[in-house]
Amino acid sequence: MVKRRLRVVLAEDSVVLRDGMVELLGARGCEVVGTAGTAVELLDGVAEQRPDVAVVDVRMPPTHRDEGIRAAVEIRARMPEVGILVFSQHVEAAWAYRLLADGATGVGYLLKERVARTSEFVDALHRVAEGGVALDPEVVTLMMRGGRRTRVDTLTSREREVLELMAQGHSNRSIAALLVVSERAVEKHVAAVFGKFDLRATHTDNRRVKAVLTYLAENGG
Repeated sequence: MVKRRLRVVLAEDSVVLRDGMVELLGARGCEVVGTAGTAVELLDGVAEQRPDVAVVDVRMPPTHRDEGIRAAVEIRARMPEVGILVFSQHVEAAWAYRLLADGATGVGYLLKERVARTSEFVDALHRVAEGGVALDPEVVTLMMRGGRRTRVDTLTSREREVLELMAQGHSNRSIAALLVVSERAVEKHVAAVFGKFDLRATHTDNRRVKAVLTYLAENGG
């Protein structure tokens, strides 16, 4: 199946890295419709281009602290239809929660040093553009530390394991391969999670994303 050509706005203050990513994404069938070296340029570029996805670094000029991810949260508030893929060397768990708040979909957070292949990055872009989530395992782990425990406590160890892999963006087939079980077994665990989280099937709700959001919200600090 041929993937649709994604329109991307790319925010990265390193000119060399930014130019390299533009070439790589173009070669992978994406159209970079705008680039930004600052958070202000990112906000302006997204407002003008209305891309499918904005790729955002956490730390951008002028202070190189959290300008990029702050801009990402602002984009979600102003233009929720635009997917956000945070691509950074840094994990800002508190801001990651903000991105995932209020049932937000179409969000990803990947760590630069842990993306081994360009295809992984492009797959994450498509997942986010389609309303899914793409979270690095390390980001998930940091978001799990501390905090309150409620509905997640009702899960079995296997259900929790399956849900954690869902949070990382794995499909049922991928989870089955990783856990060395049948895809049918994974489907049963996923259904059990939906039941325990009281997520009923509808035509519009993405229960998979809602389950992940519940998991992160109840396992975060």
